[in-house]
Amino acid sequence: MAANGTLIGEQGYDRAEEVKQFDDSKLGVKGLVDSGLSSIPRIFIHPPETLQQLQPTTRPDAQSIPTIDLSDLHHSDRRSAIVDQVGGACRNFGFFQITNHGIPTVVLDRTIAAVKAFHEQPTEVKARFYRREMGQGVSYLSNVDLYTSKAASWRDTLQVRLGPVPAADDEVPEICRDEIVAWNKEIQRLGEELLGLVSEGLGLRAEKLKEMTCLEGRVMAAHYYPPCPQPDLTVGLTSHSDPGVLTLVLQDQIGGLQVKHDEGWVDVKPVPGALVINVGDLLQIISNEEYKSVDHRVLANPSHEPRVSIAVFFNPSNREGVFGPLPELVSPEKPALYKEFKFSEFMTRFFTKGLDGKTLVNYYKLQ
Repeated sequence: MAANGTLIGEQGYDRAEEVKQFDDSKLGVKGLVDSGLSSIPRIFIHPPETLQQLQPTTRPDAQSIPTIDLSDLHHSDRRSAIVDQVGGACRNFGFFQITNHGIPTVVLDRTIAAVKAFHEQPTEVKARFYRREMGQGVSYLSNVDLYTSKAASWRDTLQVRLGPVPAADDEVPEICRDEIVAWNKEIQRLGEELLGLVSEGLGLRAEKLKEMTCLEGRVMAAHYYPPCPQPDLTVGLTSHSDPGVLTLVLQDQIGGLQVKHDEGWVDVKPVPGALVINVGDLLQIISNEEYKSVDHRVLANPSHEPRVSIAVFFNPSNREGVFGPLPELVSPEKPALYKEFKFSEFMTRFFTKGLDGKTLVNYYKLQ
């Protein structure tokens, strides 16, 4: 595969063939960087209209996403205030950061370090995990939407199924196995607390979302964003909203995550020890649009250091269950805004359309 950027409209460029060559090479973006290229291959160059949208639109006075302190979560006189903060963030931003969440800093650091160590192994070691299907519960790949996107993004990903049936221990790369097991235990506990807060913020019982199996279908996507030689020509992760219920993200201190708010992009500045939480499309639908999922993106990494972020997606394990606006949140004053659907159909549609804004949630909207 040619390792040089090419001009828009150049004759003889076969995108499908170059995408296949890149995928078959199992190099990932990290492998391209290791080969010493100084310009990015054509398949990663985004069209002018996308690149134009990458220009900074954040106002100097732009509000940052809320940061919520969970240290008093189990004090009955403080819980209601935290519920209000979480509910407000889900309604107004779709994103928030949490501190004092109970996961020790040493666990956060070890998890980041283990994921980084996996991605920085030689290509031939990582290649045995390189696959696009999750049949074994573990896959290493570059760009989940490689074959459906208009342009590839500058990142590689290790995906691990955490539930309802976790990937077999011997399928998880040994270099990060113990850390991922420990991470999953912490995430189960914290995820249950977060789903409770989110439920209560809607005026529902704390157990409601858990009873809908929303804690059980967990997938980890551990992203590695290598330094990019031409960060003005590509992105780390294209603008999209997440399909599921909630997403929890552990990011390192490099930065690059941006959230759409008031027609501009807000930087999600890394806060030491904090975790980023965001509303997914399914939660927007079942809350009958009380809560909002919002577009977010990651800029290509201009730093000399790689960026690592680890997302855990919380989804229902009941894939054949029917979902739609919860009856408790529908009234004559606020009728249902979305039609009902099977969750399996919903996710199939997400993975066949590519990462592209909020077209998924709009598809299920009642006219």
